[in-house]
Order: sequence, then C-alpha cells, then structure tokens
Amino acid sequence: MTTEANNPTPTSLRDGKQKMHSIALTIVEGEPVASGTIRKSHNAPRRALVLGIIQVLIILHVLQWWWTGRTISPIEPSEAMEFSKRGLINAGVVFFVLTLLATLALGRWFCGWGCHLVMLQDLCGWLMRKCGIRPKPFRSRVLIYVPLILGLYMFIWPVFYRLAVAPWSNPDLAWPGFSVQFVTTDFWGTFPGWLLAVPFLLVCGFGTVYFLGAKGFCTYACPYGGLYAQLDKFAPGRIRVTDACEGCGHCTATCSSNVRVHEEVREYGMVVDPGCMKCLDCVSVCPNDALYFGFGKTAVGKGPAKNATPERNYDLSWREEIVFALVFVLIFFAFRGMVVRFPLLMTAGLVSIITWLLWRGWRLQCDTNVRVHRFQLKLSGRIRPGGWGFVAIVTIIALLTIHAGVLNLAYLNAARFDEKVTLSQGDVFGPGVNQVSPDQEKAATQAIRWYGFVSGFNKGGFGWITSSPTHIRLAWLHSCLGDYDAALSHLQHVESSGAKNAQL
Repeated sequence: MTTEANNPTPTSLRDGKQKMHSIALTIVEGEPVASGTIRKSHNAPRRALVLGIIQVLIILHVLQWWWTGRTISPIEPSEAMEFSKRGLINAGVVFFVLTLLATLALGRWFCGWGCHLVMLQDLCGWLMRKCGIRPKPFRSRVLIYVPLILGLYMFIWPVFYRLAVAPWSNPDLAWPGFSVQFVTTDFWGTFPGWLLAVPFLLVCGFGTVYFLGAKGFCTYACPYGGLYAQLDKFAPGRIRVTDACEGCGHCTATCSSNVRVHEEVREYGMVVDPGCMKCLDCVSVCPNDALYFGFGKTAVGKGPAKNATPERNYDLSWREEIVFALVFVLIFFAFRGMVVRFPLLMTAGLVSIITWLLWRGWRLQCDTNVRVHRFQLKLSGRIRPGGWGFVAIVTIIALLTIHAGVLNLAYLNAARFDEKVTLSQGDVFGPGVNQVSPDQEKAATQAIRWYGFVSGFNKGGFGWITSSPTHIRLAWLHSCLGDYDAALSHLQHVESSGAKNAQL
C-alpha cells in the first residue's frame, strides 16, 4: 500500500531561524528489496532481435504486395474478425487459432516474443528510461477486464449475433456459411489509413506506457491479450522455481509486465499471474539460477498459498472502480461511435489514458499531495502551477469527449429519421410528378437537420469532419424533397473528395 508522509525539510536559514517546508515522501510497503546488483538479462536482447525480425518480415510482406498487387492475406489476429463476421477463413484466422492453441500449452508467450505492439511499448519504455522517466504501473480491479470484454466483442459476439439473434431480428444477416481466401489484392482493406499511424503510435506506445505503466496497453486495452490471458491460466508451461531461491526480489524488480514474481514463486512454486508474457527476463537475472520455464501444474490447479495469499495493492477504491468503469464505457462510445471512427485498438488505448487522466484529476481535488512522474501537481494541500496546467488539460479533454458524445447522439438521431424515409429511386427519379407523404417529408427534413448538425464547421455544423457517406445520404434526402440543386452540391463534394464506391 502506498502512503504519504510529510517530512519537514530545511530549505533556508534567515535571521538565525530555520524555515521549514512539507515535502511529500512516498513510502511503499511490501515491495521487494533487491539485494546486491541486478545482473543484466541475457534474454532481453534476444527477444528484441526476434521482435525486430518479425517487424522486418511484416514490412517485406507489405512491400511484396505493393510490387505485385497480390499477396497472402495479413497474418494478424485482427483478421480473425473476418471469420466472425463473414465466415471467411484466411491466413490471419489460421495464425490466431495456432497462437491460441500454443497459449494453452506454453502460456502467454506470443505477447512477449511476437507482438509488434509489445515491441512498441518496450521501445517507448526504453526511451523513457533513457530520459530518466520510470513509468509506474496503474492497478485497477475492474478495468483490467476491458481487454477480455473487447476480445469477446470482436470475435464471439458477431458469431452469436448471426446465429442466435439475426434469424429473428434481421434475416439478411444470417450466417453466410464458410469460405476460404488466403490470397488478397486488397492487403490494407481492413487496416486504418496512414494518417492514423503516428497518432496510433503515440497513443498505444508512449501514451499508455507513460500513464499506465510498461505494459499499459496490454493490461487495459488489448483484446487479443484479454483472450490469451484467460487461456494462460490453463497452460502447463510456466515460470517455476527451485529450492535455490532466496527471495532476493531481482525477478520482480526486472519484470516489465508488473508481475510480483518473488511472491508468486514463494507461495505457489510458479508464476500464476496471467499477465506474465514469458519474456524470461526473471529467469535470466536470478542470481542463483533458481527460476526456469517448465511444465507442471496449471494456474487454475495451483492450490492454496504456502503461507498467505499475496495481497494486491490497487490505486482505486471500490467506489472509484465503479465510477470510472462507467466513465470508461461512456468515453468509449463517445470515441467509437458513428461520427468519430477511430480504430478499435486505438480507441481502447485512448479511452484508457483519458480515464486515467480524469481519475488523476479527481484525486488532485481529494489528496493532499499529488505527483505525475517528475511533476508535483499538489503539495501540502496547495495546487502548484503544474497542477493548474494539468487541470486545464483535463478540462479540455473532458469537453472534447463530451463534444464527441453529443455528435454521436446527434448522428444516431439523424439515422433514426433517415430510416423512416422508405422511398425508392423509382419513386424519386421516375417519370411524372412524385408526391412525398407528409410523414416522409418530415422524416427527410429532420434527418437533413441532424446530419447538418454533425457536419463539419466549414459546412455550418458542429462536427470535426464531414464524412462522404453523410454527404451521400444528404444528397438522397434532398432528392426525396425535390431539392435537386442541394443534392447535386453534396454529390459534387463527394466527387471532389475522391470517395470510391459511393452508393445511395
């Protein structure tokens, strides 16, 4: 548990009197005290080399597609969504299934040795340490289940919906059957555009590591990790210990996955935390070579602790856990709605960071002393200039989030009215004078009004950008009302923006 104490510290002498200031000192109870110098991990450079080779292979895969126009479908776990949605079996599906099966045997090794996002976080963490920044892990009881929920949403919910819900509510979305496609000409079809590459790296790399800890994205945002972590509990392959262990704590001090290795091997004879990514750094730095990777009991069959179940310290109270879990959900739908279309992984990482910032802003009001890394935001009950700057940043982020949520609600309202316009193209563009019923006219007018609300500022709306599909719908709705000049204006905008395959 982390507590804070005020230590009087002399700062200056004036007129023979000693002036005193209160400085917050962090007292950490129960942390391992590593005795002696921790030796360097021999596995860290090996893992870095493996991850680097994987990135080179990914780049070569993309280049081969650019040169030839055809290639093997992306070997990414995310491609398994195509199977969940459309029954399509591709290279990504096969790869994802193989990693899931391997996790059942070897544990969560793929995250540590094969994931490019882990490499990104490790690189960002290494750069931060070079700058003297040591990110502290953020610990939450509830938000740690976000990755599992996202994994189920991505891969299980589409199948369940098509098999159990769609036959009753939407027969057009019934299960389409199975198909196979290992070669593709549209390699980048399921990936976000290049313009999101830099924001993605900043959010899922530097942002999550700085605010949430060394493996912050893996812990609070990665849907694949959420599934791997559950399977890891049943894996016989684990980090285990011999009688040579002296409890020095070098393993825990080295672990970049925030696993309390020394406690778990002491109580269970093995690491049971599903956050363990089998990086093997703990094995490499053990001064007595007491740790090793081996097979035996699984985490679910570990039995009771030898002494006492290791206590976990969390940053949030239970009340805060509930409140900020709800905050997370609201922010997620604000940034994952129909207007603001961030990729799912980026959305999860961004929402995790924003939730952390709001929580820290809340604690700034409640706690006597508050720091964020080097920055002292509040000292002895008084908010410092850096704290006011932090308040300003959190306020701006909160307003932008509310703005995104309002836009999404407005878009949903526009779509609700839009669905009521059931005229066919023959009704609108056919011969003769077409009469639009009052209900259809009212629905089209309201849809145009709400679509206008979510359009960009340059178009008189309140949105950040105006998407081409919205302009297409506006062109159709204006046509339904007989305002062909306005419809033509929207279609010209779509043409000038370079939108492809646009249909009414």
